[in-house]
Amino acid sequence: MATLSQNRREKLRQLVQTQGFVSLGDLASTLEVSESTVRRDLESLEQAGQARRTHGGVFWTGEGDKMPVFANRRDDRWAAKRAIGKLASEMIDDDETVLLDGGSTTYEIARHLVGRPLQVVTNSLPVAYLLSASDSIDLIMIGGCVRGRTAVAIGPLADLMLAQINVSKAFLSVAGVTERGYFNSDMMLVESEKQMLKAADEAIVVADSSKFGRVSLSRMCGLQDVARVVTDDGLNSQWKGWLKAAGVELALASGVSRSGQDE
Repeated sequence: MATLSQNRREKLRQLVQTQGFVSLGDLASTLEVSESTVRRDLESLEQAGQARRTHGGVFWTGEGDKMPVFANRRDDRWAAKRAIGKLASEMIDDDETVLLDGGSTTYEIARHLVGRPLQVVTNSLPVAYLLSASDSIDLIMIGGCVRGRTAVAIGPLADLMLAQINVSKAFLSVAGVTERGYFNSDMMLVESEKQMLKAADEAIVVADSSKFGRVSLSRMCGLQDVARVVTDDGLNSQWKGWLKAAGVELALASGVSRSGQDE
């Protein structure tokens, strides 16, 4: 049987998820508890990546009930993806214009952008849904053919729109990385990602270390064609050397490597 505190925390979660943003005062009033109790209850939501506290309130940063795109795709690399997302988000300055594509790792970046003053371009329905609750974000949604499994817009219409924009940074996820470059499994997606590369002053690939050494159907670009790669500290020394030789700046999210992966 659920305890009183468990019931209260579940009600809090539902309130934040439903409203997108709720002030601490409103939560305390609705739940009939003190703001300090609300802050304690929010800790578990923040640790799970489902909420983010800002001055005076809390934003929902989890998935919506009607858009559980990643619900069945969580794996043992999710901790690495979350760490990579946090590190990548720290590379974004307030008031920048950035592009996020539709991967699970870029969604983790978006969690950390809620409530910040930014202009965000995306072809990802989950990212757009997440950021649409944030009044501080000027959101531009790329249209096109929506892939049901990933909920991303791609294809000729998306490519036409991408050709008309410019962003300071584009964050792109990939299915594989080899010495030949970066790959994804959907040819139409890769064509749209090539347009994203052209639209960006700086292209940044975000991928956990398990993607290195994997090849996929379609090549997006060569190693040297992106400015930075953000991955986790499970990346081995050989790959670090190859990226350095290609002139790529490497950023490693720490504390998530697994035994036997490094060196």
